[in-house]
Amino acid sequence: MDPNAAPAALRAPAPPSAWLPAPGHPGPPVSGHPAPPAPEPLVRRLLVPLGTLAAVAAAFTYVGAVDPNHPGHYPVCPLYAVTGIYCPGCGGLRSAHAVAHGDFAAALGDNALAVVGYAVFAVVMVVWLIRAVRGRPAERFTVRPALWWGIGAVVLVFSVLRNLPMGSFLAP
Repeated sequence: MDPNAAPAALRAPAPPSAWLPAPGHPGPPVSGHPAPPAPEPLVRRLLVPLGTLAAVAAAFTYVGAVDPNHPGHYPVCPLYAVTGIYCPGCGGLRSAHAVAHGDFAAALGDNALAVVGYAVFAVVMVVWLIRAVRGRPAERFTVRPALWWGIGAVVLVFSVLRNLPMGSFLAP
């Protein structure tokens, strides 16, 4: 203990700013729970989802402008070039080109699985944008292994069927 320190009774009380909350501060947490953090500004919340949407829109714009039906603009599928077997992605660029031009029937004919993927992506983007506007944090999507196996099984069945005579309607 410091011999030069004044006894507690003679010390000056702490200034009011040390024990009162600052203006605009909610005060001490209620029932021991910390106060929730202030939401980020709207522009910051929309930055990542709108950036993602802009990148996808740019890709669709490019594929819509540069026709994949004309050879020489895009690389050939290596699996198809070597084996003659359609992979699950074969026809995906032609499908995206058809979607960019609003021809959904042709898009389904080129690659139906890709069209389903575009629809799922659109739903995810809408949900993400709505949550960002409302100020809710982005949820982390956790997919159970059973769902991953199911998606893999659908892709495998799609790939096998499109290479068989009975599933030729799925071939690009």
